Formats: sequence, C-alpha cells, structure tokens
Amino acid sequence: MRFLPLALLLLAAPALAQSPLPLPRNFQPLFEKGTRAATGAPGPNYWQNTADYDLKVSFDPATRRVAGTVDIKYVNNSPDALPQIWFKLYPNLYQKGAPRSRTIAPEDVSAGVSISALSINGENFDVKKLPVQATNLPVKLAQPLAAHQTATVRVAYNYILNKGSHQRTGEVEPGADFVAYFFPRIAVYDDLDGWNKLPYTGDAEFYNDFANFKAAITVPKDFVVWATGDLTNATQVLAPKYAQRLAAAEQKDAVFFIITPEEAKQRGITAVNAQNTWRFEAKNVTDFVFATADHYVWQSTSLVVDPATKRRTRVDAVYSPKHKDYEEVIQFARKTVEAMSYTFPRWPYPYAHETVFDGLDQMEYPMMVNDNPTDTRDDAITLTDHEIFHTMFPFYMGINETKYGWMDEGWATIGEWVISSIIEPKLDDDYGIARYAQFADTEQDAPIVTLTTQMSGIPSFLNSYPKPGLGYLYVRDLLGDELFTKALHTYIRNWNGKHPLPPDFFNSMNTGAGRNLNWFWQRWFFEDGYPDLAIARVEKTSPGYDILIEAHGRKPVPVDLTLTFADNTTQKLHRSISVWESGETAVTVPVVSKQPIRRITLGSTLVPDSYPKDNVWEGK
Repeated sequence: MRFLPLALLLLAAPALAQSPLPLPRNFQPLFEKGTRAATGAPGPNYWQNTADYDLKVSFDPATRRVAGTVDIKYVNNSPDALPQIWFKLYPNLYQKGAPRSRTIAPEDVSAGVSISALSINGENFDVKKLPVQATNLPVKLAQPLAAHQTATVRVAYNYILNKGSHQRTGEVEPGADFVAYFFPRIAVYDDLDGWNKLPYTGDAEFYNDFANFKAAITVPKDFVVWATGDLTNATQVLAPKYAQRLAAAEQKDAVFFIITPEEAKQRGITAVNAQNTWRFEAKNVTDFVFATADHYVWQSTSLVVDPATKRRTRVDAVYSPKHKDYEEVIQFARKTVEAMSYTFPRWPYPYAHETVFDGLDQMEYPMMVNDNPTDTRDDAITLTDHEIFHTMFPFYMGINETKYGWMDEGWATIGEWVISSIIEPKLDDDYGIARYAQFADTEQDAPIVTLTTQMSGIPSFLNSYPKPGLGYLYVRDLLGDELFTKALHTYIRNWNGKHPLPPDFFNSMNTGAGRNLNWFWQRWFFEDGYPDLAIARVEKTSPGYDILIEAHGRKPVPVDLTLTFADNTTQKLHRSISVWESGETAVTVPVVSKQPIRRITLGSTLVPDSYPKDNVWEGK
C-alpha cells in the first residue's frame, strides 16, 4: 500500500486535516479520474452499469426443475467499449467439478445450468461452445458493446434445484422451496476491477448491479409465491378472500392472518387453474428471489415508515404450522422495520414489503429473508433483526459483499445489538464478542480491511461480524447519536443505489461528522492489536477515589466501570474511546463518594478484553 498525495485525501475544512488512511494503489486512479471524491461522495465522473430484466420461469416443486427465459436490456454507462460480457451462473455452485468452499452431498451434485439458447444484439451463440467456468460465463462479442450503448440479451435455460445441501437456496421440505440466484445475470462491470470475475464458491457472498425486474413465476395450483418486489396480479392468483386480506394488510397496523394455520392445511387458497403465473415487479434492486409453499401459514401487518409521505411497508412472516417458534416472528420483524425507520439507522425503510420465510438458512435477499427455526426466543429475535437489517447493507447501498464483508455484515451486527434490546429489553446480545477477545491479535486475526476473499473460518467471521460492528458502535458512542446519525446519513445519501468502496465509507463518515476520525479508523480497521484494559491502581482522595485504567492492548475500547459501595449500592461510569484519541495509554477516572468502594469491575457486554483477569479490584 501507499498513500495518495496529501492534497487529494484531505477534506476541505482545515479542522479535518489529519494523516490520510492507507490506500491500495489500485484505488488511486479512481480519484484521479474523478469517479470517487475525497469527500466520500461519488466523483463528478462516477458511473455504473444497469439493466432491465424480464424473467419468465416455471418451477415444478415435485421435480425441482427450474426452466425459463431471461430477457435483459443491459446499459453500458462506462466510458469503455466491452469486447466481452461476463455472466454469473450461481446455480453452478452445485455443478460437478465446480470449486466450492464446503462439501455438498453427492446426491446434490448436478449438471448445473443448461443453456439452450443465447443471443446478444441479434447474434446467436452456439450453446455447445460456451466457455462456462463454473459460476462464470464470459461471452466474446462479434462487435464490442460501445460506451453508453445498450445490449439486448436473451437466454433460455433450465436446471434442477438442489434437494439437500441447502446453501441459501434449495428445497426446504416437500411442498416448500426457497429459490434464489435462479437466473443467468450479467456480472458487475465497475470502475475498480472492470468485470467481476471472482467465482461464487459458497461462503463469500455477492456483488450485483442495480436493475429493474419483471418476473412471471409459474407454479402448480395450491402453491403460493412470495418474492422480491410487488405482486401485481394478486386477484388472478389468489382466491378472492385471500387477495382481499392481502390488500387490507397493506393498510392496517394490526397483525393478522392472510392464511391461518387451519387454512394452511386445506386447499383452495390459490386460483383453481392447474398452473398459476405470479407476476412481480421490483425497481432498482440488486437481486430477485422467490419462495413457494403449499402448506405455509401467512401472517401480515404494515406500518408507516416515512411520516413525511405516509408511505407504508408490509411485513410478512410465512412459515410451517409445525414451527411454533415462528409465531412471534411477525412481531419481531415489524419491530425491526419500525426501529430501522425511526431509531437506527433512522432511515425510512426503503422497500414496500419484507417477507421472513421459514427456510433452512440465515440469509438475506432484497425484501426477503430465509430463516431457519430457532431453539430460543432470543435466537429468533437476533436472527430476525440481523437479517432484516441487511436491507440497508448490502442491498440499499450496493456493497460488494464478496470483497468487503465488513461493509455489510458489520452493519447487520450492530443493527442486531441495537434493535434486539428494543424488541426485548432484557436481552443482552453478545454475538461474536467472546470469540474476538479469544482470537484477537493471534494468527487467526487480521486487519478488518483484509479482503474477505483472502480469508475463511475464524478470521473471516471476526472481520465480517464483531470487529466492524464494534468499530461502528464505538464511533456512535464517541459522536453521540445525533452526530453519528448525521454522519451515517451522509454515507447513505452519497451511496444508496450505487457501489461504495472502503475509502468512500471512511471519507463520507468524516465529512458527515465534521471531524476527522482517521485516528480510530487506522487503529481499528487497518492495524493489528487486541483489546485489553486493566485496573492499574485505585487511590483514595478527598472527594472520593481516583481509578487509574491502563490500556495494555493497542485497540481503543470504551471504559465501563461498575462500582459497588459498602452499602451494596452500585454506580456505573463510562468513558468513550475519546480518552485514547491522542495516543494516551492510561486514563484516570475520578469518583466523588463518601461511601467506601467495596468492589470495582471493569468491562461490559460489548467491550471485549483478551486478558480480563485484571478487570476486578476488591477494596479492603
């Protein structure tokens, strides 16, 4: 790594002047070309490609065969002529011979996606000669797609959905399926890497362009379909009373059943045709998925998410009647959407609906969640709010999850910590904290900004979930809720519907906060180290006590003290990470009290400590 010239990275206000953060040298041309700006905003020459997708697919739950066509109008907004178009064939994760980050059952290994026809701008390709590379398909064009021109693409294809080895998609149980990544799509071409040629191998997640989708999904009678986007023909595919209930749900605050447990056991919910085609539309989203079942309960509610416009979001919970733990999920989901809109990140929920589907995973998609049943109520709360929070990151913000998991999962982690206690005040969520304290600064640890593609297992988990989540949490504590929200909204306004990179995040937050936070970004996101505070000394003073806290580790964390006095009363004291901003290695916390202190405990749930034995002081 090397630094950009100082003038390029410093923000306009003199008060913000501070040493720039390390910048990989392949990022430097983006600032020179003007696609990215030092303020964190998109540069004057920023561009991104987009597309309109028209999906027509039939799905047979009995055979699990997915077959259809996809028509794409792909707009090359880049300044480059494109001699190739790269496609993503995500179902080929299950193809024989495909590279995978984890094993799958032999019976789930398949032939992958079979393409029966492919044409681009009227050029028909010999499908037997397509150079399929597992989940990638590069197609060379007879005539390059010129800058600012549109390509018209048509693909006919089919494949067999996996029955087992469920990894974000597949059969859930007989009569229920979650069908994700089910169509050939054009890969991202961006200002940093050009074509996204990274293969999908199962663990690292996704990076897709924003697009508009129209989808026609044909399934047998009695199968209901839930999907990304708005259902546009409810009265044609649902029996009248269920279509009426759905319309009512979009206008009512109350939680009620669209399909009751008793009705889920019966037939007659859908139109009586042998096959029904469900039509959905979604605009400016990064993906489209659907789920279907013939025996699931459907609960629904809605709420105003934008008081200025009175716009409402419908929230659904769709589940097997045998999973009693799912009965409260509709409440957890509603409260999550409400908290996101009004508390954190305090941004009106951006989509018209959110559906939590009873599946076999813990995975997010635009407007959809595929969540397995849980053993405890607390687990149901934290899983529900974590996955729904992904609505903002990566979907609304267009994050490259494949490379920068911390820009995605880290936000869902802080969202989980903040919102879980709103849903259930007694819940003390410590997701990932103990593992970070255990492995910090070992060979299993690496700087957060390390590419997600270069890690797996424990390092990947730490750098995607608890470490960035704590970084965001500590900055929120440092700035206070109002200023942090202003900074975060600056980032959201700059980059929603676009593709931010790491420096865009750091620079947007600095700009929005009106202060340079590089001292913390550097130490928490770029450098090694471990969190370790210690009670070094407690001295009696005239007003009370002075408690000396030393930082034995290099990671700046808040100071939380719980004091227990001789009369068994307690007091909590807090210092934000600001006490370490100037490089201090110790801080004195004064206590004014006439009562003798019997015990001092250092630390709290969301402050990891790799060496906690020196975190308790006992008075004599």
